[in-house]
Amino acid sequence: MVKFWDKLFGGKQEEAEEYSEIDLGEIESSMAEEPAQMFVRVADISGLDDLPELKKEVYNGNMLIVDVSRARKDKLTLERTIKELKQVVGDVHGDIAGVEENLIVVAPAGVRIDRRKVIGGK
Repeated sequence: MVKFWDKLFGGKQEEAEEYSEIDLGEIESSMAEEPAQMFVRVADISGLDDLPELKKEVYNGNMLIVDVSRARKDKLTLERTIKELKQVVGDVHGDIAGVEENLIVVAPAGVRIDRRKVIGGK
């Protein structure tokens, strides 16, 4: 890469800084000891049998990032899933939004989802 810059700009470029790898295990273990008022949970939903657990999480005040790609195979399952999650959000005065094609964010009371992108959004 440096040679490319030398050819392009005709000068010697300083070498890029070296980066060190972060051990996320250390961070995760230290954070596990701290209490939290809300958790952000990641979930997959493939059928209606998964709904009670997802609803329970939202009623308990947790935020969900739900991958609905497997539920998309059955249009009725997808529609019912979204309908029931919207009902839960209405019950707790939360928020729900689609993110990309296969992700839904479900937020509990006191959390609103900003539909504008932070970077690259217009």
